[in-house]
Amino acid sequence: MGYKERKRILFFGLPWTFTRYTIEEDILTINTGLIKQVENDCFMYKIQDVQMTSGFFERMFGMGTIICYTGDKTHPQLILQHIKNSREIKEFILKTSEEARMKRRTINTLDIGIEDGDLE
Repeated sequence: MGYKERKRILFFGLPWTFTRYTIEEDILTINTGLIKQVENDCFMYKIQDVQMTSGFFERMFGMGTIICYTGDKTHPQLILQHIKNSREIKEFILKTSEEARMKRRTINTLDIGIEDGDLE
């Protein structure tokens, strides 16, 4: 299972842009451009956190923006802008990224500010 979605213009929520998002169980792909096409991939296990925002006009037209914070060096933030079903897609990304990390036995560690000598 996965999702295919297009970036939409803010007013009326019509998909008249050249940005396509493909969210699958193991990879998230962003395709942009008409003349020069760019494809950006990120494996799900690299996604560390997901944020959803929804402005006034996005809510009026049933859209939202999802920001994925990743461990990817080239794109630490992947933005899925003005998409339909944003809450459902956000939950799917959270669930599948956690499953992918468990499958690969990848653990995210947090720097909690312990200095040398603090443990004594």
